[in-house]
Amino acid sequence: MIVAGVTVQGTDHLADATGCQDAFKARRLSGPPGAGPGVVLAVADGAGARHRSALGAHLAVDLACRLLADGVPAADADGGTWTAWAAERAGTLVTGWRRQAAALLGAGPGEGGGPGEGGGRRAGTAAGDPGDTAGRADPSRHGGARARAGARGGADQERAAGTGELAELAAGCAAAVLRPPWAAFVCVGDCFGVVLTRPASPGGPAERAHAVLPPPAAGDAPPLFLSSPSARARARSFALWDPDLSGLVLATDGCAPLVLDHPAARGLPPAAGPLPAEAFFGPLAETLRANGGDAEPLRALLSGAEAGRSGDDLTLLCGLTPTGGG
Repeated sequence: MIVAGVTVQGTDHLADATGCQDAFKARRLSGPPGAGPGVVLAVADGAGARHRSALGAHLAVDLACRLLADGVPAADADGGTWTAWAAERAGTLVTGWRRQAAALLGAGPGEGGGPGEGGGRRAGTAAGDPGDTAGRADPSRHGGARARAGARGGADQERAAGTGELAELAAGCAAAVLRPPWAAFVCVGDCFGVVLTRPASPGGPAERAHAVLPPPAAGDAPPLFLSSPSARARARSFALWDPDLSGLVLATDGCAPLVLDHPAARGLPPAAGPLPAEAFFGPLAETLRANGGDAEPLRALLSGAEAGRSGDDLTLLCGLTPTGGG
């Protein structure tokens, strides 16, 4: 399995010397003989207005990778089993993050999670388990969501992020398991996901990209973070099976202007929602397979002039099968 990820500080955050609040992490899946290769991917997006949200983002990806590596269904399990497992993991991610964040902040006894939810182990880090690769944001986040929240007023933003010290760690997170022909996703917040599949016929495009976890549309409910009171109820989770599954990509919402097309660009109505940019995903997957997962070309894409349109931090994490097929 080829894994490559990059975090790039947003231009707005460079201009105002705000630290980067994105994070990403990947973890190889172990399993019984014949289970096939697999990987867990996670990206997180801290709330730009919160001083400790970068720590909350690193806490989220660390916990998500550990939770989604636990109890992954067998490849021959049915869709109901995979879907129920993903839903349970989404709920556990929310409660586990809140307990671990409370423990990190020095809350009273009983607030820390159990072994399956982190329990404060390596709280706030994004590395440590064998087989992990971690992306650390060095120097921010959420210009888009911050602007939307500001338009709705401070009360909405406070309700969305929660209150008290926990809100200072506010972060959204998306995580996924890739074990072809299965993929399973959990998401709290504005991060999004794309899956890649082999071409339908010889001579077609190298790979097809499908937006399976779109970012929330403008005018949706207030921004959602793991610290939000409604996080568990509004968490998204699902599983999919596709014999042609060849990879997946997770990204924070700062990447949307670069990697997603407005439906009007394809002659479709707005209701069709954002669509993966064909000129981005196919060549990216081809490049990463050719260079064995060297992320430098990805960093160059996310650091270019076109990427600066969002002003926000940009994080993109790819998991690809080596041959472009399931």
